[in-house]
Amino acid sequence: MQSISLVSPRILLIEDDPILGGHVHEHLSRSGFEVSLQRDGKAGLALAREEDFDMVLLDILLPGLGGLDVLARLRERRRVPVILMSALGAEQDRISGFSRGADDYLPKPFSLSELQVRIEAIFRRIAYERAAAPVASEVDTAQLNEERSDICHDGQWAGLTPTEFRLLDTFLRAPDEVLSKAFLYQQVLHRGYSQHDRSLDMHVSNIRRKLARIGYAGIKLESVWGKGYLLKRVAG
Repeated sequence: MQSISLVSPRILLIEDDPILGGHVHEHLSRSGFEVSLQRDGKAGLALAREEDFDMVLLDILLPGLGGLDVLARLRERRRVPVILMSALGAEQDRISGFSRGADDYLPKPFSLSELQVRIEAIFRRIAYERAAAPVASEVDTAQLNEERSDICHDGQWAGLTPTEFRLLDTFLRAPDEVLSKAFLYQQVLHRGYSQHDRSLDMHVSNIRRKLARIGYAGIKLESVWGKGYLLKRVAG
């Protein structure tokens, strides 16, 4: 399998299992990625804050500082895409990961080929969106910035994750139109919809909360029972 056509994308792997970490590091390095490996949560977080990475692969069960706490603290400063890796398969663990800003969740055990496919899918999506969308656009009194994958209102950034930004952008392109969950899973999350998968609902909830936090009320995301979601513009 060939890697995507980027110039040595930098990946930070935070994984305490020396065998799995070694296998992932070797596989991704042979596939053209520049991989840095950390086996401790605190050390991984420090490196993620100090240096610029194109993606972070993050185990949930880590010594020193748990993966979910690492993710939450990382999101305070960085919008880098994050794929969580965990043997914890419960729905609540997946919801917790997405609610704290994860872009994808890969349950263990996984194949190295599947991991690479997930990584490349996120990179392709980011490259496509950067090519297709303007760098910045106005939404009433708010400004969407594609480079930052975020929205700014009154000088305050919402702190959206890349997935949340893609979801909000999808809604803004179809105002007053009900978008089904099946469509949003395929278009934004790039996987099939399951009625037991609540990750889309968590992303919508995060967008609502973050927009409210910066005081932006120019749009409203409404749930349409049995169908999906609807974005309405609110007159000032």
